[in-house]
Amino acid sequence: MILQCAVLFAFLALGELIVWLTGVRIPSSIIGMLLLTVALKLRAVRLMWVDRVSDFLVRNLGFFFVPAGVGLMRCLGLIKAEWLPIVVSAVVSTFVILAVTGRVYQIVRYLTSSHGHAVSRE
Repeated sequence: MILQCAVLFAFLALGELIVWLTGVRIPSSIIGMLLLTVALKLRAVRLMWVDRVSDFLVRNLGFFFVPAGVGLMRCLGLIKAEWLPIVVSAVVSTFVILAVTGRVYQIVRYLTSSHGHAVSRE
């Protein structure tokens, strides 16, 4: 378990280092997660090095939303005053995300099928 935590924290630290060095405005946890994904795909990191801790974190994901929920409760006055823009932006952004995700899926599926000439399946 300690090795698995160390691997996850190493990728988080690498993400922090990249953000610090470049000043990019992407959360370091996202960069670290992308780097871990690439390392897993390239087999530089073996799945067995991170699977148990990762499963534990995913199973208990709801627990990590408690601080955000408490923070929202502390801002109820602001939310009550600005509920309409919040709801509109949530609805609009949901539809935009669905449309973009669907379109990207269609493009990737086309490119990886026999109709797209980018990948041959021999």
